[in-house]
Amino acid sequence: MNIENTQSQMRKGILEFCILSIIRRGEAYPSDIVDEMRGANLQILEGTLYPLLTRLKNAEMLTYRWVESNSGPPRKYFSLTPKGEEFFKELETTWNELANAVNTLASKRESLVSSAGNNTIENSEYPTETTQPNN
Repeated sequence: MNIENTQSQMRKGILEFCILSIIRRGEAYPSDIVDEMRGANLQILEGTLYPLLTRLKNAEMLTYRWVESNSGPPRKYFSLTPKGEEFFKELETTWNELANAVNTLASKRESLVSSAGNNTIENSEYPTETTQPNN
């Protein structure tokens, strides 16, 4: 897998987590999801959201119901299924582990230089001097 695919998978997983975080709080209409994500400084287009919602619905993570609208066609409101709630918990655990690991690395201040002041890390498996065979 190349780096672009890895980044795309990470983004998709983060988007799923964010979307499920919103829906988990109660039924959500897609444009409300977009607005809430934009309010959190996460840009998402409806053209990205709808396929994710459909995929999550087809995977039985979400369900929806139609609600009549006074100003147009009926609206589809999404909610989590019990399977979706379990998936959310898995994503939440993964997110917390990842965020903690990144924060740990980003907050480290000590140098990687050994305490002896040289730029090598000593390890008995890797000799620091090259030996020549006796001829």
